[in-house]
Amino acid sequence: MLSIAAAVVALSVAQPSSGQPESDPAAESKFLSDARQITFAEQWAKAGEAYFSPDGTEIVFQAIPAGSDSQNYSMYRRKLNDVSAHNTGTAFRLAPRVSANTCAWFHPTESGVIIFGSTLMAPSEENVPGYQRGSGRYRWAFPSEMEVVEYGREVERGVWNTPEGWKFGFYNDGNSYGWMDVPDGHEFVDIVFKRPGYTAECSYSPDARHILYAQVDEEKSNEQGKPDADLWVYDTETEEHTILVEAEGYDGGPFFSPDGKWICYRSDRKGNNLLQLFVSELAYDESGKITGISREIQLTDNRHVNWAPFWHPSGEYMLYASSEVSHGNYEVFAIRFDADNPEKKQTPIRITHAAGFDGLPVFSADGEYMMWTAQRGDDRSPDGKASSQLWIAKWNGLGDE
Repeated sequence: MLSIAAAVVALSVAQPSSGQPESDPAAESKFLSDARQITFAEQWAKAGEAYFSPDGTEIVFQAIPAGSDSQNYSMYRRKLNDVSAHNTGTAFRLAPRVSANTCAWFHPTESGVIIFGSTLMAPSEENVPGYQRGSGRYRWAFPSEMEVVEYGREVERGVWNTPEGWKFGFYNDGNSYGWMDVPDGHEFVDIVFKRPGYTAECSYSPDARHILYAQVDEEKSNEQGKPDADLWVYDTETEEHTILVEAEGYDGGPFFSPDGKWICYRSDRKGNNLLQLFVSELAYDESGKITGISREIQLTDNRHVNWAPFWHPSGEYMLYASSEVSHGNYEVFAIRFDADNPEKKQTPIRITHAAGFDGLPVFSADGEYMMWTAQRGDDRSPDGKASSQLWIAKWNGLGDE
C-alpha cells in the first residue's frame, strides 16, 4: 500500500524512455474495456489509492477536496453503484479534517469496517521524516504520529483517545456525519495498535487474523538520511507484533496473496530510489500464527521504478506501476507469478497505454474490474497541471501473452 504522494520516488532518478508509445488505445483495449473516470476535479483537487469492499459495492480512497488549503490527504468511503459520468456520489470522510491519512483496507468479513493509517490530528511540522525532490509538487511524508486506526465498528458507546488524552468520536447515521464528544450508538474511529514512529500501509490477511503494515524505524536510515521502513505483521488473536522483512532500505506496500501464503511488496534495497518488486513465503506455526518468512524472491531487477504491486484474485499474477516507459509517463504493468516455481523469470506485460501517470492499480475481489489512479482525463489542478483522479475499467484478463 502506498500513498499517491509516494510517486515522488519515481521522479528522483532520471532514465531514458523505453521507446514504447505513450498512448495506444487499441493495445490497452486488449486488457481493459469500458474505462471511465469516477472522481472529478470539481469535487477533488486530487484523489487516489482506492480499494474495493469485499462485495464490490463500495470503495475507500484518499483525497484532498477541491478548494482545500491542506496538503494532507483525508480518507473517504463511497458507494460504487451510484456512480455515473460526472455523478461523483456521496463520499463520507472517515477521519478528522486536520489529520493526515493514507492506505485504507476493508475488513474481509465484517461489513463496513475499515483500517487505515491516520495521525488523527494535524501532523507536527518538526521531526517529520520524508522526501521531497527540490521544490517539486510531490512530497512523500512519514508523520511520526501516523498509526493504524479502525473505522466503522458499531458499539453501544465508544470513544477513542488521542495521545494527549482528548476524547472524540465519529458518527455517521447515513444522513449526516461529523465529530462529537462521546458518541452514543454510532460508528467511531479507534487506534488498532500504537507503535513508535510512522506506522501505516496496512492490509488484512484473507482470514482477517493478521494485519500487515510498514513501520519507519526513526533510528535507522541510509547514508542519504532517507527513512527506512520494515514490514511487520500484527496477530489480532494474540496481539503480538512479528517483524517479517528487515532488509536495508524502505520496504513497503505489502499485501497478502489471496491464499494467505505469500506477501508482495516493493523495496529500495540499493538505496537508489529504483524500487523493485519482491514476494515472500510466510511461515506459520501449528496455531495458525505467522512466525516470519521462509524465503524471499525478487521479481524485478532493472533500472526502472517498480512499485504498488497488487495480486489478482487467482494469485497467478499481480499488477504494479512502473517507470519502464518513462518517469514522465508511469504505466500499469502485470507480472506473472508461479507459486510452484516462484524464481522463474517472468516478462512484464504493459497494461495501460495513455499519456500521463497511471498507477496504484487494484482488482475487485471477483477480478472483474481494475481500478487505478490516473492523470489521463481532462481535469486540471488549480496550477493547470493534470489532476490525479480515480478510474475504473472492466478487466479482460492477460490472455495468452
